[in-house]
Amino acid sequence: MTRPLDGITVVALEHAIAAPLCTRQLADLGARVIKVERPGSGDFARAYDTRVNGLSSHFVWTNRSKESLTLDLKHPEALAALRQLLAQTDVLVQNLAPGAAARLGLSYAALQADHPRLIVCDISGYGADGPYRDKKAYDLLIQSEAGFLSVTGSPDAPAKAGNSVADIAAGMYAYSSILAALLQRGKTGQGAHIDLSMLEALGEWMGYPMYYAYQGAAPPPRAGAAHASIYPYGPFATGDGGSVMLGLQNEREWQLFCTLVLQDAQCASDPRFDTNARRSEHRAALQAIIEQAFASLGSAQVMARLDQAQIANARVNDMAGLWAHPQLAARGRWQDVPTPAGQVPALLPPGRNNRFDYRMDPVPAVGQHTEAILRALGHDTGSLARLRAQAAI
Repeated sequence: MTRPLDGITVVALEHAIAAPLCTRQLADLGARVIKVERPGSGDFARAYDTRVNGLSSHFVWTNRSKESLTLDLKHPEALAALRQLLAQTDVLVQNLAPGAAARLGLSYAALQADHPRLIVCDISGYGADGPYRDKKAYDLLIQSEAGFLSVTGSPDAPAKAGNSVADIAAGMYAYSSILAALLQRGKTGQGAHIDLSMLEALGEWMGYPMYYAYQGAAPPPRAGAAHASIYPYGPFATGDGGSVMLGLQNEREWQLFCTLVLQDAQCASDPRFDTNARRSEHRAALQAIIEQAFASLGSAQVMARLDQAQIANARVNDMAGLWAHPQLAARGRWQDVPTPAGQVPALLPPGRNNRFDYRMDPVPAVGQHTEAILRALGHDTGSLARLRAQAAI
């Protein structure tokens, strides 16, 4: 079985989420990913929490199928070993502090002459130039700068996303940009420099709210789990203490919703509710009608009516509900992955492909592959012992 990125070597000077998520997905497709970590502690994301049998939830999620190489890049011999490794590398990914890679002589400009086929992907908060170039950037700060917080939350208060949405956006665009650069290199034989910022990645995801507020128009209001401009669309309480998420998209669905779900056909022609704009304007009154109709029904009964009417709906799951989701189980989307603390289940990458299976190899311990990698570069037992004694590896 051949995977799309078999034979591709990626070196990752990475920490936290954005770059590790990018490179893990390259590993999923078969790339050899060598993760360069600090001797001793490794990627600081290893210490975010201890939720997975003592391991970090973020780290387990984003670092399977990688090799861990510990190098103190401030030590000349460790840096020389990395440079030696780059001669065999297709892609260098880094999300170090602004300017750190350049100070180590690892910028695209410094590497291009000796490694013309190398693809260098720099992931940063704000990009390689501009007035924000040197600002530190964490996920929440980018959610704030990109306007994400302004449209997320309740009318009374903004709320950040429940996961690292800015990091994820940057990791996904880095991943797709690297795949595009590999395709381009196949045509031209030339490597490339990818300058990718978290702000620009999340800014792209903010396209709808930006255009909604085009030329100074009012932005979408914060609407909690409801939709800012479509109604009914969001969670509604049911009589058993649960809630059901539902969404209507057009007037045909509104007629069916009134007739089959609310069992009140006259509501469909109520002048307060006979267009989406009026339903949205009078959403408080309509919410009261809907929840009164649902008050005598359990969540399962409401969903049965919604399914009968072919109205889109969903359970409001928590994490336990996602772990136990019957659709994921029915499609065989779980696979055990080894970690230093034993096997854990992991979701297979999205996009089932009939030509190959995704790589689902272990999450590495800190420095687990250091000796093997350096021996392959020509270091002997004495050299390794000396480097360890100097804390260079």
